[in-house]
Amino acid sequence: MSWFEKVETISRGEMLELVHKAAEEARRRICANPKKVLLLPPDITRAHSGSGWIVEEFYKIFSKEAEVYVIPTLGQHLPHTPEQNRWMFGSIPEERILKHDWRNGVKTIGEVPADFVKEVSHGKADWAIPVCVNRTLLEGGWDLIINVGHVVPHEVLGFANHNKNYFIGLGGKPMICASHMMAACCGIENNLGRLITPLRACYNRAQEQYLSHLPDFFFEVVMAYDDQGELQHIGAFVGDDLDTYLNAAKLSRERNITIVPPLKKVVAVMQGNEFYSTWVANKAIYRTRMAMADGGELLIIAPGLKRFGEQEEVDKLIRAYGYSGTENVMKLWRTEPVLQDLTHGTAHLIHGSSEGRFKITYAPGHLSKEEVESVCFGYADLAETLKRYDPAKMKTGFNTMPDGEEVYYISTPSAGLWSTKEKIEDRQ
Repeated sequence: MSWFEKVETISRGEMLELVHKAAEEARRRICANPKKVLLLPPDITRAHSGSGWIVEEFYKIFSKEAEVYVIPTLGQHLPHTPEQNRWMFGSIPEERILKHDWRNGVKTIGEVPADFVKEVSHGKADWAIPVCVNRTLLEGGWDLIINVGHVVPHEVLGFANHNKNYFIGLGGKPMICASHMMAACCGIENNLGRLITPLRACYNRAQEQYLSHLPDFFFEVVMAYDDQGELQHIGAFVGDDLDTYLNAAKLSRERNITIVPPLKKVVAVMQGNEFYSTWVANKAIYRTRMAMADGGELLIIAPGLKRFGEQEEVDKLIRAYGYSGTENVMKLWRTEPVLQDLTHGTAHLIHGSSEGRFKITYAPGHLSKEEVESVCFGYADLAETLKRYDPAKMKTGFNTMPDGEEVYYISTPSAGLWSTKEKIEDRQ
C-alpha cells in the first residue's frame, strides 16, 4: 500500500503541506536523520506539473540538515541551462543540480533477459534490455532518494513517472535504445494509457531485482483540466511500492483520457519555454493520434521549436530519414548502421509518423519551411497561425472560427490523451 494519498483538487499551498507530510513519513520509514538526500524530478518538459516547486520545497526541508542534490531525469534530452534551472527549481543553488550523462555517467548492473522480453511482448521483441543507470544514483551513498513526477498517459510506458525516472530518466544509452525499440515494436497505440505495458513489466522486474535496496520513495501527482480549461492538481500519491504508481495511473486513466468523435482538425500548443525539439514536441502527435480522423489535420503551434533531436546525432538522424512511416523505417533499420546504433531514435521516427492516415503540420518558432517539410511534416507560418488560432481566445475543446471552420483546441497535449471510443477499446 502507498503511504498516503489525496484525491481531490489540491491547491499549491495544500500540495506543499503534502510535501512536508511526505518528508515526515520518510524520516519515520526510511531514515530519521538523513545526511545525503537525492531529489529526482522530471525535466523541463514537465515543468507545468509543478514538479519544480515541489522539489524546491523538499530541498528547503532537507538542506537544513543534509547535503541535498538534484538530478533532473533527462534521459537523453539536453541538460538544462542555469536559466532553465532557476525558472524550474527556483532557489536551489546551481551547483546542487547535477547533469545526467546518458553516455559516460552510467553503469550496467544487469539485464532483463531476452526470454522475459519476448514473453511479455508476445514475441514482438526478443532481445535483452541492459539495466544501465546513472552512477551517482548507485554510488552516491544516499540516505534518502525522492522521486517526484507527473503520472500522465505516455507513449512508451502507458503512463509516465515511477520507475521511468530510473530506467529512462537516469538510463544509459544501451537501456534507453533497447527500451524504446521494444516499445515501438509493441505499437504506440497499444501502449498509450495502459497501466502495465510490456516495457513497464520489464522495468518493474528490473526495479525489484536491481534497485530494491535503494532508500527511495515516490511523490506522484495527477492533473486534469478544470471547467475553465486550466490544469489543476487532482491527486497526490506518496509511497515506495508499485501500488503508489498503480493508484496514480488509475486516476490518470479516469481523468486524463478524453473520449471524442473522430476529429478532422486539431490545434495543439506546445509551450515555447518547455518544448524546443520535435523529440519532445511530438507528444502532441502521440496524445492525439487515436482521436484523429482519417484525412484529418493536426496543427502544432510550437514557438520554441528550433531543432528536431535533443542530441546532435539524433537531430542528424531525424533530418536524414524523417518521420516516414513504420514500414519504411523498419526496412531502413535492417540495413542502416546508424539506425541500428541509435535505436531510440529509430523508435522515435516510428512514433512520430501518422502512417499517412492524417496530416501533421508544424508552426515552428525557429525552423524553416524547408527543414520542416524535409522530415515529412507540413509547415505553417507561426505569426499567421497565431493570428488565426490565438491561444488567448481559444477554449479547450471544440471552437468554431469566424469563417465557420470547426477545430478542436488542446492547450497542453502532454497533459492527457485523446481518443475515439473505438480506438481505446479495440486494442491488441
